Order: sequence, then C-alpha cells, then structure tokens
Amino acid sequence: MLGTILIVILILALLGVLPRWSHSQSWGYAPSGGVGLILLIVVILLVLGRI
Repeated sequence: MLGTILIVILILALLGVLPRWSHSQSWGYAPSGGVGLILLIVVILLVLGRI
C-alpha cells in the first residue's frame, strides 16, 4: 500500500517538474531527472521487496 502511494506521488511530481512554461524552460531537465531517479529507486526497492 505504501509503495503504491509513493509511486503515484512521484509520478505526479515528475509530471509537475517538466519544463513546459516560459519561466521554467531555462531550468532544463535537471528537476525532472532528479525526480525520475528517485522514482526509479523506489520502483527497484518495491521489486526487491524492501518497501
């Protein structure tokens, strides 16, 4: 249950940090890359049964 909630929250965060607006286009993909890395780690931990 906790793993599913974490994945949903991280996917929403990943969608929220994509550079779509004019003020955030200069940020590049660094924010979404960081959130994507955290999402990948959580998925790996779920597969291994650690969460």
